[in-house]
Parts: sequence; C-alpha cells; structure tokens
Amino acid sequence: MSNAIDAPTRQRIQSWLDGNYDAQTKAAIQALLDANNDTELTDSFYKDLEFGTGGLRGIIGVGSNRMNRYTVGAATQGLANYLNQSFPGQEIKVAIAHDSRNMSPEFARIVADIFSANGIKVFLFKALRPTPELSFAIRHLGCNSGVVITASHNPREYNGYKAYWTDGSQVVAPHDANIVAEVNKIQSVADIHFDGNPALITMIGEEVDAEFLKTIQANSINPAVIKRQHDLKIVFTPIHGTGITLVPKALELVGFTNVHIVKEQAEPDGNFPTVVYPNPEEQEAMSIAMQQAKAMDADLVIATDPDADRVGAAVKNQAGEWQLLNGNQMASLIIYYLLQAWKDAGKLQGKEFVAKTIVTTNIIDAMCAAYGVPCYNTLTGFKYIAQVIRELEGKSKFIAGGEESYGYLIGDAVRDKDAVASCAMIAELTAYAKDQGLSLIDFLTQMYQKHGFYYEGLISLTKKGKAGAEEIQKMMADMRSNLPSSVAGSAPIEVLDYKNLTSKNLRTGVVTPIPQGMGIEPSNVIQLILEDGTKVSARPSGTEPKIKFYVSVNTPLDKPEDFDATLDRLKAKVKAIQTDLGLM
Repeated sequence: MSNAIDAPTRQRIQSWLDGNYDAQTKAAIQALLDANNDTELTDSFYKDLEFGTGGLRGIIGVGSNRMNRYTVGAATQGLANYLNQSFPGQEIKVAIAHDSRNMSPEFARIVADIFSANGIKVFLFKALRPTPELSFAIRHLGCNSGVVITASHNPREYNGYKAYWTDGSQVVAPHDANIVAEVNKIQSVADIHFDGNPALITMIGEEVDAEFLKTIQANSINPAVIKRQHDLKIVFTPIHGTGITLVPKALELVGFTNVHIVKEQAEPDGNFPTVVYPNPEEQEAMSIAMQQAKAMDADLVIATDPDADRVGAAVKNQAGEWQLLNGNQMASLIIYYLLQAWKDAGKLQGKEFVAKTIVTTNIIDAMCAAYGVPCYNTLTGFKYIAQVIRELEGKSKFIAGGEESYGYLIGDAVRDKDAVASCAMIAELTAYAKDQGLSLIDFLTQMYQKHGFYYEGLISLTKKGKAGAEEIQKMMADMRSNLPSSVAGSAPIEVLDYKNLTSKNLRTGVVTPIPQGMGIEPSNVIQLILEDGTKVSARPSGTEPKIKFYVSVNTPLDKPEDFDATLDRLKAKVKAIQTDLGLM
C-alpha cells in the first residue's frame, strides 16, 4: 500500500480487506490498490461519513467515506441502538422511504431489515415517495423515528440517508451527536444485524398518500380564486424524481385542471438522463420544461428535485421571456401572499409566526414586521425551523417558512421542507396574481415596492476530498482573523460569529451573546453587517464539499418601471462586494 496514503487511512483500508466484508467489496478495494489510485483510496477511506445538516450523504462506492451497505448498515445499527436506549420497554416504530436514486430501494430494504432485526417495527413505503411524506408519516403513524434514502439534489453518483425523530423533523442535538456516538461504537461488521424479521415490516403506500394530500388541501386559503383560475397553464417536471408520485395529484386536488407534465423527465431514473445536475436551481435542469412552457404560452413552470423537498419555478418576465425565480424570491412571494391572505381571511390573531434561516433574504423579516408577525431566524437546515415549530407548538401557529436554497414549508403537518405542498401554494399564489390581472413578476414587483427591493448573490466554491475540507476550514479561520475595514465602500459595523455564539459591535467593541435555542446552536457560520444594511455570510455546506458566501443588498423601489435599472444596480453592488472579498 502506497506511503502517499497516511497511516490512519491505510489502517482503515486494511481493516476492510481483513474484515468480514463481502468478496465484491474487497475486490473493488484491491482494484484501486492495484491501480495505485491513491487519491480515490484516500477520499474513500480517510474518514467516516458524518451527519451534517442533511444527515449522511456521499458518493456510492466502497469505503468508510462512501455510501454502501456497510456505512448505511452502521448508521442504521447505531440509530437502532440509540432508539432502544431512548425508549426502553416501549414498542418502537420507524417509517422508511426512498427516492429514485441508484441503490435507493436496496438501501431502504437494508435499513428496514436492520431495524426489524433489532426488534423495531418498520413501516416501509413499497415504492419511491417524496421526503416530506416520510416526515408526515412519522407523526401520522406515531413513529419514534424515520429514515429516507436520498441525496436530494446532488449529482447522480451520490446517495444519502436522512434520519428523523419523533416529531417528523431531522435529528438535532443532542440526538444527532448521540447517534453518531452509537455508530462509532460499532467496531465490526459483526455488530450490524443485517438479517431482518419480516414479521415486523409493514408495507405502506396509498393510504398514507391520501392523508398527506388532505393536509395540502387544507393549506389552501383562496379556493374561490382557484376555481376562477382553475385552467392556469402549469408545466411540471419531477426531473426523474419522486415528485411525479404526488405533485400532479396535489395540484388536481386543490383545483387546477390544466397541468402539463414534461414527458421526457416524468420517469423516475437515478441516472437523470436528461440533465447534468438534477437541481431545480439550475437553468439547465429546467430548460426542457421552459421550452415546453414557451411553446404553449404557459403561466408557470414548477420543478421538483429527486426527493421532492425542493422546488424551482420559472415565469415570464416583462419582456415575455422565461426566467427562473431564485429561492429567496420564491420564499418571499410565498410569505408575501400568505401574510395578506391570512389577514384578509381574519386568521391573524396575534399568535402566528414565520421562520427562515439566517442566510435567507431579510425582506421576509421586513414583511413580517409590517404585519406584526414574529419571524424567527434559524441556522441553515429545516431541522432548525422544525425546532422552532416544536418549541412553539400549542402556543403559536406556524404560517410558513423558507430558505434560500429552494426549500419551503406551508403549515406544520410536515416538519421538513415540502415541495409537494409548495407546488400547490405556488400555483395558488400565481392564480391569485392572475385573478388581479398580474403576472408573477408583477406580483414580485408589487412586493418590492411595499417592502424594499432585496437582492441576494451566492458564490459556492467546491473543495473536494481531504485537502478540500482543510482548505475550507482555513478560509473560515482567515475570515475570522482578518475582518476587512471596508467592503465595496461600506464599513462593517457588526460581526456575528455563530461558532461561539457572539455578536460584536465593531464601533464600540462591545460583545454580546447570541441566545441559544429556537433553531440556534453553535455552528461554523460568520456574518458581517455593513453600515449600508448589506449582509455578508460565510458557511461550509453540511451536505456537500463546498463553502458558501452569501451577499444580501437592498434599496427602495419607487415605481414598477424602475425595476430593471434597480436590479442592475443591486447586481453590480453584489459583484463589487464579492470582488472586494476576493471571491471573483
């Protein structure tokens, strides 16, 4: 074995070659050794897969840092051990779902077998289902936990494992660390109980679908508007994922009758043959749907990612050309519509709230303030928004929440981002705008006139492997130790460091604590607030080998005809800030 591979990694590789792993796995490792593929061996074995903001996620393949039956098995055995410790003497139940990715059905079955082998009752979806339905099923079926096999919008070579707790949200502290501790106690493949107990596995499907869809119908605020605009032309693509199972049904249930599914992308397929990257944030992934929308003069394009927890949308702009709305814009439009709709319906009683993440646009804070509705800001990850919902349950009513990365939640039946419910709500707010003679761009402009024109820019730098992880940590350390005195002509006035939960006033030097709880805990995130109201945030991704830099700027919008010129100024300002920070 090459000396270019460090000693701990060599030891881990040898333990797999010597351990009770199947012959196919050992042969794959030996092939990498024979090929002297030190880079692949290092990336596959230099660490164990860890729970991040989205759970376990990695490239499918052999090794401790890859998705395979053993890493999935160890995660599940650790979770099973923790469940048996946490609920002694009780009947423990879990729900399991999977998306359309390669190996997802196989991994889901392995998970079901291991849980059942540990005496845990399993509800296993018999076919692919959206992640939000798994979240719903946990509470609906009275489960203690749940797992969905998915890598969300990652490239085709990835798969993943999201673990959920009793309230239907992804695991948070202390459970996440405790589960990892249990996984780390597993020193041998012999510790994993792969032989399932079929008597403890119940297959589920349509009966849960029906109950889940009822909650989406209950979210609708303006059924009369939908009835008048029922023939709104909607183009939908699931991008070869799970959205095909429920989004068309949800749209039909709330009253839309003119939905057109992109045939080329309707079939679930883990190779995602029509796209480079199955992410509705990307223009390329949306291009076929947008071409179809242009040809038929549609009103709206919506697209879901492989596990249908994120949704992208495209609309016609003032020039009649189709363009994507970004996650900040759509989150804002959903909140803008719901706040007014709830007010018109007499549902704002002073005990409602909205939640979003700290890197999501602050126009949502401004809108909520205008309506007298508290807006809670959490760390990135819907598990933190779910934490706020859990803390306020029975005290205050959750309206909706969102994050800039195309995840939204309407109502509290689900405790994770929900593209199925979001598709129905996006269609409803589009119908509402059309009922007033407005396009969705007109509606967006109206929002900016009332609450300020906010624009956000994101730069995401990919840094793969061990070397990349070390580079990301160095970039964060450098940002903390070398704060700029000026950014594009504006001085920083405050720095919020979520790693040690402190806020420092850069004018006075006064340091105050950032309160822990309500979706906030120590996290490797740093934010600069500039004197002109600009917000700059930096954080490593919890699910991908990336570091992300967010810039948010804003200015008043006096009249609709100033939209394009104002947007150009804000884009130029964001670019200047990114250049000043050395990101361009």
